[in-house]
Amino acid sequence: MYKQIAANKRNTVIIIVVFIAIIAAIGCLFAYFLDDWLISVWVLIIATIYALIQYFAASSLAVAMTGAREITKKDNRRLYNIVENLSITAGLPMPKVYIIDDPAPNAFATGRDPKHALVAATTGLLDIMDDKELKAVMAHELSHVKNYDIRVSLITFGLVCIVGFIADIGVRMAFYGSSKSEDRSPVGFLIILIVSILAPIAASLAQFAVSREREFLADASSVNLTRYPEGMVSALKKLDAHTRPMKHQNPATEALYINNPMRKGFIGNLFSTHPPIEKRIERIEHGKKTF
Repeated sequence: MYKQIAANKRNTVIIIVVFIAIIAAIGCLFAYFLDDWLISVWVLIIATIYALIQYFAASSLAVAMTGAREITKKDNRRLYNIVENLSITAGLPMPKVYIIDDPAPNAFATGRDPKHALVAATTGLLDIMDDKELKAVMAHELSHVKNYDIRVSLITFGLVCIVGFIADIGVRMAFYGSSKSEDRSPVGFLIILIVSILAPIAASLAQFAVSREREFLADASSVNLTRYPEGMVSALKKLDAHTRPMKHQNPATEALYINNPMRKGFIGNLFSTHPPIEKRIERIEHGKKTF
């Protein structure tokens, strides 16, 4: 487990470097097409600044995109007390607690480190889970905090957002640049094609950078924290039985949740950052003797 935590910290650095490299490559393509290499310098500078801003602000953006609202103990004593007790048991600072008004049962954690973490649960999750199951789910989310998965997810979230934005701006620049001449340059269309292909590929790679193994690890860590594997198994079964897409769907926040918040289908499952729930249950059942 400690090796996985160390690997997650290294992955954060790797993702940031790859993120800057991808944006720099796109900037060079635009600079070549528009015949102004200063563009590539500015794109790299802006991407670097954005990466730094994203590191400190992504959790706030995730909250805004999911429609979560912060609560205190008096707002929902049940959820708050469970998170507070688990934080003490895990030796973690008390995170901020949020609730999402959504009938789809789900939960997520985010933040740049345990001292700046937050956890959130949907109203749908609170409705269908009993206390032991809710405790298992929140232990899962706090495990992401303790294992530093939240930092990897945060950077991935920023990468997905910025690549899509840069690709959109780049396509507009390519059209604008090619319209300056009477004959549209075939290079311009090639750049447009590259950008159109590169953007979704980069987003997909970012999603897969948040390895499915982190969900298995968080499940196992939850069981270790609660000492009650049946609670995690029961919670996963309920998530599987009550699965439904969330009202505020966004591919950029998909990796944050305990269960895939998007509409399911063959393609969706193929590129999902989440392993199938039945596989997660199998892992827990198989590992009961070692917990």
